[in-house]
Amino acid sequence: VASSAAAQDGTRIYVGGLFGVSTLSADARSVTTATSASASMYKPENGLALNAYVGAHLGRFFTIQANYVWNRNDIALFSSFVFPEGGGFYEQPRESSQSAIVADALLYFRALGSGVRPYLSTGLGLMRFTSAATPPRVESRLTAPGDRIASTQPVLRVAVGIDLAAGRRWSVRYSFSETISRNPVSPQLAPEGERGLANFQNLFGVIRHF
Repeated sequence: VASSAAAQDGTRIYVGGLFGVSTLSADARSVTTATSASASMYKPENGLALNAYVGAHLGRFFTIQANYVWNRNDIALFSSFVFPEGGGFYEQPRESSQSAIVADALLYFRALGSGVRPYLSTGLGLMRFTSAATPPRVESRLTAPGDRIASTQPVLRVAVGIDLAAGRRWSVRYSFSETISRNPVSPQLAPEGERGLANFQNLFGVIRHF
């Protein structure tokens, strides 16, 4: 493998694709007084993630890469309150998706042309978050959020990964990344959540070198 990978030292441009699992961070909050209590949370489910990219090796250890990242996750919102006069609650299932354009800088720990190349990366981008309510929705004296949530905002992404040579022009890549942004879901809860949104992705795929 190392012998065939040595020929890649002259290749500078590559394209590739990754697929895997996306996991969103959850949020919860409670507020209590002498006469009342309220609590809220949202629970995300794992979903599909895709990452298409094109990159250029600027040196033996440094690379820049442009990414399109997409993932889909189901989430369930829940809020409740209790007062001396009574209480209320809602539970609302939703589907959500995120699309982002991210520019990354990759720092490799082995030189271009090596058969095994672990790396660290970080990048900035712009993310579009959309979410729509799905049935069944349950409400009792507390109104659930509107059917649609949408937000566009900047994101920070950090990742670790490894490229394994699989021939003269091909490599296999594994990547674990975390994308951090403001949370468009938590403000919809009652009481409002306070945590940011983190998107963790475990991805596997291939690279084609030119």
